[in-house]
Amino acid sequence: MAPSAINPPAVDAKPLRTLRVPQATIPAVDASSMGTKRKIICFSDFDGTIFMQDTGHILFNAFGCGSARREILDKQIQSGERSFRDVSEEMWGSLDVPFEDGFEAMKTALEIDQAFQTFHKFCLNNKIPFNVISAGLKPVLRRVLDHFLGEAASAHIDIVANEADISTDGSSWRPVWRHDTELGHDKALSINEYKESAKLESDDGTIPMIVFIGDGVSDLPAAREADVLFARRGLRLEEYCIEHKLPYIPFDTFADIQKEVIKIAKIDDEKTKGKGLPSNFNPRANLWRRVSSKNAVPLFAAMTPREEKMFVWPETFTQLKGVQENAAVEAKA
Repeated sequence: MAPSAINPPAVDAKPLRTLRVPQATIPAVDASSMGTKRKIICFSDFDGTIFMQDTGHILFNAFGCGSARREILDKQIQSGERSFRDVSEEMWGSLDVPFEDGFEAMKTALEIDQAFQTFHKFCLNNKIPFNVISAGLKPVLRRVLDHFLGEAASAHIDIVANEADISTDGSSWRPVWRHDTELGHDKALSINEYKESAKLESDDGTIPMIVFIGDGVSDLPAAREADVLFARRGLRLEEYCIEHKLPYIPFDTFADIQKEVIKIAKIDDEKTKGKGLPSNFNPRANLWRRVSSKNAVPLFAAMTPREEKMFVWPETFTQLKGVQENAAVEAKA
């Protein structure tokens, strides 16, 4: 019998870690159309960026392996003892809760960035595509967005994440990885998709400005691939940008992002009138231009430096330490 959503095991009763930076009530920000010419495309992380808590951690702690075991598994990934894909399958496989009961727990524990809904309206009013990029489960993320934004607004957000096979009684949760290979990635497919889709110009002939929003380790490669980068203040992505001297804009809420996007868009409009390259053009951001959320993962992965791949889609690129060591021995033989 799956445990009740309102009665999680006592061992997991400690508060969930939140990434929230305490904030005073923010003033309203104008979400109307900017009237600028340049097309803007937004890509954003989900856990820790749009929402302050991690959706998977909420479920694992309350209905699965528990926080203590999860922390051990996280360390196994970091040390290379086990792959992200292997560990993730154990975590998701440990769940024993019907989907809707699990969602009720997430609904109670999750806290959305207080300015995100206004920012999303701003994106809609300015015809700015907003895409969520996540290594989580798409059904979970979609259900959360449907609840917090409403289904009509949520439908305007494309999600790039893994699908899932979840039994009706909740006794079986299985990720359906984007690629059915040992590492979950078909390099030839990625290259071909890149050749077909990663074009410089947008459909209307203008060159779009690419914005990426993130907070942590999984967002590190994207930090190099955007025209404009926003990093949540005080977290790992900001530290990485400072360490590597990457230009970025810190934010505490999406209200900060909205103000900066308006400022940047108007400066670009004054300088370029929406023609040619964005005023803050980053050549590496060409990868994101014209890619829909349905193929952004393989395109992005194909062009990401080898040493950074595991941070983007660890379920695809993380290898077991033993496998790596064996390969090195064979290479020397």
